[in-house]
Amino acid sequence: MTALLDAAGVIPVLTVGDIGQAAPLARALKAGGLSVIEMTWRTEAALDVMKAMKAAEPGMIVGMGTIRTPDQAEASIAAGADFLVSPGLTPKLLPALLASGVPVLPGVATAGEAMTAAEAGFEVLKFFPAEQAGGLPYLKSLQGPLPDIRFCPTGSISRERAPDYLALPNVVCVGGSWIASQAMIEGGQWETVEANARAAAAMRT
Repeated sequence: MTALLDAAGVIPVLTVGDIGQAAPLARALKAGGLSVIEMTWRTEAALDVMKAMKAAEPGMIVGMGTIRTPDQAEASIAAGADFLVSPGLTPKLLPALLASGVPVLPGVATAGEAMTAAEAGFEVLKFFPAEQAGGLPYLKSLQGPLPDIRFCPTGSISRERAPDYLALPNVVCVGGSWIASQAMIEGGQWETVEANARAAAAMRT
């Protein structure tokens, strides 16, 4: 997971409900220079959209996010997810993620949750919801007591704020829905998505 996220820099966080939007979305993101994305499991079509994006751009690395149950983790892997992302950790979900056989980015929001996830063996943690949970000041404050834990903050991070997060020594990447918002996807604004992807790719550190 560390190597994957180091290469990503900025990860588009996508919510897509129409499989017909998968191929043009994948092509726009790839044309803009992004190849690692997170598809959220917030629509009934999420798994099919993930498969269609991978088919349209075979070199794309697509993870399934919003994983809340062991069954969702299993179904995502069966559908071809390259990695898994969860909004948090529970006693039932944690062992399922560890046994998944793919890279995992588990969500945490506090120092205690971060310590628990790190002790379980996870390399990089999703700090979520980033802005609402304390944002830049909170992540800065964790650097001292938890210098070995690295984060990928996600949640209401704007295009303007993303570089500030990436500048933190304990941040390996950021997630952002601003690259391809639900409105852009539903409106077929592929040129805008490509331009946003290009701007995000330029932030890579």
